[in-house]
Amino acid sequence: MTSNPSTPSNGDEPQDPLAEMLANLLGGQGMNGLDAAEIAKATGLPNDPALLQQMFAQVQAMMSAPAEGPVNWTLAHENARRAAAGTSDPSVTSLQSREVDEALRLAELWLDAVTDLPSTGLIGRAWSRAEWVEETMGTWKRLTEPVANSIANALSNAMTEQMPEHMKSAMGGASSMLNNMGGAIFGMQLGQAIGALSTEVVSSTDVGVPLADLEMALLPANVTKFGEGLELPEGDIRLFLAVREAAHARLFVHVPWLRGHLLGAIEEYARGIHIDTSRIEELARELDPSNPEGIQEALSQGVFMPQRTPAQEQALAKLETALALVEGWVDELTAAATHNVLPSAAALRETARRRRATGGPAEHAFASLVGLELRPRRLREAAALWSSLKDERGVEGRDAIWKHPDLLPTAEDLDDPTGFAARRTLAEASDSEVDDALEKLLAGGFDEPDSGDEPAPDSSPK
Repeated sequence: MTSNPSTPSNGDEPQDPLAEMLANLLGGQGMNGLDAAEIAKATGLPNDPALLQQMFAQVQAMMSAPAEGPVNWTLAHENARRAAAGTSDPSVTSLQSREVDEALRLAELWLDAVTDLPSTGLIGRAWSRAEWVEETMGTWKRLTEPVANSIANALSNAMTEQMPEHMKSAMGGASSMLNNMGGAIFGMQLGQAIGALSTEVVSSTDVGVPLADLEMALLPANVTKFGEGLELPEGDIRLFLAVREAAHARLFVHVPWLRGHLLGAIEEYARGIHIDTSRIEELARELDPSNPEGIQEALSQGVFMPQRTPAQEQALAKLETALALVEGWVDELTAAATHNVLPSAAALRETARRRRATGGPAEHAFASLVGLELRPRRLREAAALWSSLKDERGVEGRDAIWKHPDLLPTAEDLDDPTGFAARRTLAEASDSEVDDALEKLLAGGFDEPDSGDEPAPDSSPK
């Protein structure tokens, strides 16, 4: 009978080193006693034996299947769902759906009095955490794919470079399995990060960008979590967060270029991120695989975090300014809409400001993984600018700034919010003068002297 090449026949090492490597990585007991639980501990995955067995079985199946790209998005999606459900994610009740719908309807009425942008007509939704994952996963893929592809390729290349030569020669036609490994590992980590975010967000626009297009939704479980320790009525908290969500929705629905502007800026930033593969290779050379604590420490130090170039720092500054303008406008409208109707509005406004400016644990974990922070650091300055514009131009004049991206304030305008209107008026006057001069030139007006000009004296000899 023909012997199995991957099975030792005489008690020595297996004849197929690739099979040994994959068994070590994915099959339970591994090299130097490293098992699946230790791998999970090192990479931040859940330490649940039954769950880990299922996850690693999935990875084995995925690695033997045709590649779907540098990142295994199927694994990312499944792990995001699993992470969301693993934190006690009860289904939304009919009472919760009704409460959310009523809160969003009332929020729309309150906003009518403080903005020139009309109601959206969207139906308010109440989502579980798993439903948030389903509704937003497509946008997360769009936002993270450029940098995710870079990281997955770097992982794959590093593993290939560090593999002993005799194992490389033994791989043969099975090289696609190793190529899939980087994408599988990163897909699992990305899914965990997105699933963890689902436990923190309170609405569809809570991270500052519309993750679900043309949707207006709250997550009742996370609304309750938001209010823990505040000692305020949950109904007031729900209404305040509903006004914020409805304000976001009005902005993104009635300013159609804004969603593409924000997502495009994020994609442009992500495409230019540089992955320092030498750091990954150094980790592969120096770390002891039997020491998961050492691996975890290296990961926590950002060994896989993308390195920003000066150009990327500039791109990030522009993105943060745009996010601040969106959040500042929403903050200002929410305060105006709730000031006289919610006694707790001032306290809730400050809580929301601090939460958006600092971010939660899951948001920090996501930022460490993909090198992208979606925090409006200059929210307060932006809110002050929108307030100043309202005082000088009225509600209609303030909201008219959203008509075109070229009209948006800059980071310099956030430094001096009260001077923005004067600078914009001067710029508009200059543009008008240029337009008038161009129109006169095209009409031939510069070919003839103005009627009020005296003719030049004739200096020719008589």
